[in-house]
Amino acid sequence: MHLSIVSTLYRSAAFLAEFHSRIAAVASTLTDDWELVLVNDGSPDDSVARALALQAQDPHIVVVDLSRNFGHHKALLTGLAHARGDLIFMLDSDLEEAPELLTAFHKRLTDTGADVVYGVQEKRKGGVFEQASGAAFYALFNALSDQALPRNVLTIRLMRRRYVDSVLRYGESELFLGGLMHTVGYHQEPIPVHKPNKGSSTYSIARRIGLLVTAVTAFSSRPLQYIFVAGLSITAFSILYGTKVIIQYLNHGVSITGWTSLVVSIWLLGGLNFMFLGVLGIYIAKVYNETKRRPLVIVREVHRLPPGPVDRA
Repeated sequence: MHLSIVSTLYRSAAFLAEFHSRIAAVASTLTDDWELVLVNDGSPDDSVARALALQAQDPHIVVVDLSRNFGHHKALLTGLAHARGDLIFMLDSDLEEAPELLTAFHKRLTDTGADVVYGVQEKRKGGVFEQASGAAFYALFNALSDQALPRNVLTIRLMRRRYVDSVLRYGESELFLGGLMHTVGYHQEPIPVHKPNKGSSTYSIARRIGLLVTAVTAFSSRPLQYIFVAGLSITAFSILYGTKVIIQYLNHGVSITGWTSLVVSIWLLGGLNFMFLGVLGIYIAKVYNETKRRPLVIVREVHRLPPGPVDRA
């Protein structure tokens, strides 16, 4: 297999037919030996039925049906595991990333000899809040992570087989695919991509915050280092302040009293304790989840047509 195209299905029914026709047209200009791997991530609409109807007309389509919704990143990784191509093109099926970009990505991969060509937004889409929250995500991730991540990196990318095989060697269940794919290394080339705003997103605020927590804790122990430094600073300040109080008492015979300062100190230290325990709890929970070694996803069924005369046609 020369080329595999990997995408996911989640509320994709409205886009699927157009996505298929456009990606099939551009893939056919590069090779006759290609496949389209569609991973159903527990989509609540009839995306699977539509995908199977398209498969009846086009045997290039492979449908991987997951038993429930496991999340976008896990579904994409499952698609990579089922892809058989020497080149793997990964993108979302909602048409925010134009399928025709495959041509430009393939040219950049060939010209540079890179192992990966990944998309970066020319200008972050959305309103003020979406742009600000996106900028905050990358700023916080890069500040708290040991591995800097290119800003506004997109799902869309064209990869060589050896790179994908290396990605699949990672067995962690607490998954942030963008960070993982950058951490693997190899020769990676960015390419600017215009991503239009379709007006809605399946990533809610809660999911964005959860993704940030997973991203940081999966790729860095720096928050734990910050906790140590903060605790050490508070301890040093307490020792210095206590020394000052003792000296003042010995020199003047007056004890320092003050209900307000006492309450503020208690609230400050109590809040810091709760925050630090929360960060430690997140790391412990993730270690617990990793040690259980549960499967990343459960595949209900893989719909792949056997090769035959219709393929050669």
